[in-house]
Amino acid sequence: MEKTNILLVEDEKSVASFVATELSFENYQVEEAYDGEQALELFFSDESKWDLVLLDWMLPKLNGLEVCRRIRKKSLVPIIIMTARDYVGDKVAGLDGGADDYITKPFDIEELLARVRVAIRRRKSYSEAPAAHLYKTGDLTLDTEKRMASRGGKTFDLTQREFDLLATLMKNEGKVMTRDELLSKVWGFDYMGQTNIVDVYIRYLRNKIDRPETGKLIHTVRGVGYALRVEE
Repeated sequence: MEKTNILLVEDEKSVASFVATELSFENYQVEEAYDGEQALELFFSDESKWDLVLLDWMLPKLNGLEVCRRIRKKSLVPIIIMTARDYVGDKVAGLDGGADDYITKPFDIEELLARVRVAIRRRKSYSEAPAAHLYKTGDLTLDTEKRMASRGGKTFDLTQREFDLLATLMKNEGKVMTRDELLSKVWGFDYMGQTNIVDVYIRYLRNKIDRPETGKLIHTVRGVGYALRVEE
């Protein structure tokens, strides 16, 4: 059986040891880093090997948010941020920085393991998916192979989650999708975060692809959900 490799970045060695032990009981292969620079060095020494990064926010030398941003520029590996910072603004900053999920310390180890399973299952489903295709709605184009989106000649800088949400809407062009459907398809059916996350990411997408000069493609259907379509 192919091993699942996790990079665990945590400066408190007692915490790192505890989490690594619990992960090893679940048959994950874990390597530990104790500061931001070591994390990047380990990750980029063989970036294709990693299936998940568990990343503490408060790290010596380079904080977790900066580590997350640098990894995300070159890799779509799932990243879960672990931190005692529980302000909404911090969570938004972490997600905007490229994290896929966010868990607040102190956490129950069973919850962390569940989030790890969801992230890894989603990554494997992407890698096993059929060959990518090109999708087009009006002047909006999405290339799921190159993971690029553009409209009117302008290419958008999308986070992994924004890209996945847009891809889901475009693959279901014209269909009204409920928040629960989008939550299940993009975040996973057993996602345990805040339920309004769909609305938050719809707003992020609108701010990037729907502009007064280009017109609206993402439409709200009150009481139901959202649809992506060109209105005549």
